[in-house]
Amino acid sequence: MAKPLLLVHGGAGNLPEASRPSHEAGCLHAAEAGGAVLEAGGTVVEAVCAAVVELENNPIYNAGVGCALTRSGRVSLDTAVMDGKSRNAAGLAALDAFPNPVRIAERMLDEPEVLLVGQPASEWAERHGFRRVPEDELTTESARLQWHKVVDEGADPNFAGGTVGCVARDADGNLAAATSTGGTMGKKPGRVGDSPLIGVGTFADDLCALSATGHGEAFMRAVFAARVADAVRYGEEPQEALRRMLERTRDFFGGYGGAILITTESDPQFFWTTVGMSHAWWSPDGTGSGI
Repeated sequence: MAKPLLLVHGGAGNLPEASRPSHEAGCLHAAEAGGAVLEAGGTVVEAVCAAVVELENNPIYNAGVGCALTRSGRVSLDTAVMDGKSRNAAGLAALDAFPNPVRIAERMLDEPEVLLVGQPASEWAERHGFRRVPEDELTTESARLQWHKVVDEGADPNFAGGTVGCVARDADGNLAAATSTGGTMGKKPGRVGDSPLIGVGTFADDLCALSATGHGEAFMRAVFAARVADAVRYGEEPQEALRRMLERTRDFFGGYGGAILITTESDPQFFWTTVGMSHAWWSPDGTGSGI
């Protein structure tokens, strides 16, 4: 029997000191929500999605409510879920305004397609019972102010507190991963980052589950998650694999970020090349958090 474990992140970056307690508390709350699913006998997929739903509903993160906006001021959401046991995976990108996009990816896990993009993705969601909402329901005053700073004043678009994600392991050693984001503030309409791409920002198999956050274009060029998972499979220690590949993504591709990872046997693993990354974990023995 494996020890159940669930780990979440709330984005990597230089988070203002005043925001750190709320980011850490939000991650801990999400980890506890996902852990409650595992304790009740739910699957690892159900657990990671439950945790990500809590982060999507929390406006301090850039996923769901409070998400980043495109250069034209519109909502455009990316998300993915992967089940390590079945290898089923689903991603949606450039999705319209839907509450809890991770639930749409969860519903899509049994479909033959792995990735749907843009208007067809939104139409698929509506056909399967998900409700598109006015963009104002997902747009906060804080996000709008940040949008003006980026688009009108040229501020850094990669503000902290962005992408959210979760990895989990159940008592049988099954693994899953989920990631959700509003992307980069002020991004070009149609831009897709690493989060919905399996093997880049999200990945799970029979040995390893991983969710990443950071500069999406660099993570895509680095083929990040698949390289980490392969390194672990071929004997590299999980923490060392995370460190090496995040530093490679920074040094070779100019992208900063972070990631969380668990294996069938490991403790929580996390590393970042930014100033910090909000994160938290749950296990039957207790919880923990950091930033």
